[in-house]
Amino acid sequence: MDKRGTLKTFLWFNEDLAAALRHYKSIFGDHMVIAGEHLMSDQMFIAEFSIFDHNLIGMNTPGGDTFNNAISFSVQVDGQAEVDRIWDALTATGEPGRCGWCKDKWGVAWQVVPYQMQDFLGHADSAKAQQNMGIMMEMGKIELSKFVQ
Repeated sequence: MDKRGTLKTFLWFNEDLAAALRHYKSIFGDHMVIAGEHLMSDQMFIAEFSIFDHNLIGMNTPGGDTFNNAISFSVQVDGQAEVDRIWDALTATGEPGRCGWCKDKWGVAWQVVPYQMQDFLGHADSAKAQQNMGIMMEMGKIELSKFVQ
């Protein structure tokens, strides 16, 4: 056998897999690739796709467990505008959480985190880093302008 193993995240949707994929495509655009996109229909059973080169498989059948916060997708983006765009799209029919976490309409948990958070939470001044951690813990959507420089 010469095939290498692969690791893909498997998501069990109890319904609306095609709708979820269309929604994710509207958010992530060219950063999302759906294998066999031309085959998408509301009756699809299984689909392979990737978001930012992270490979996933979605299955559409009733009877699965509901999604929960034990597993989430951490999307790192550049700047507040991109945080706002993705957060707003995911929570439009989902729900906001704390510290950059939210859930989409299907209950999938996401963390929308700007790269700039590394500078605030890893601040050279440990007091400022700790202060920024406290500020983040009080937030829903991450708002870069609220952090201590």
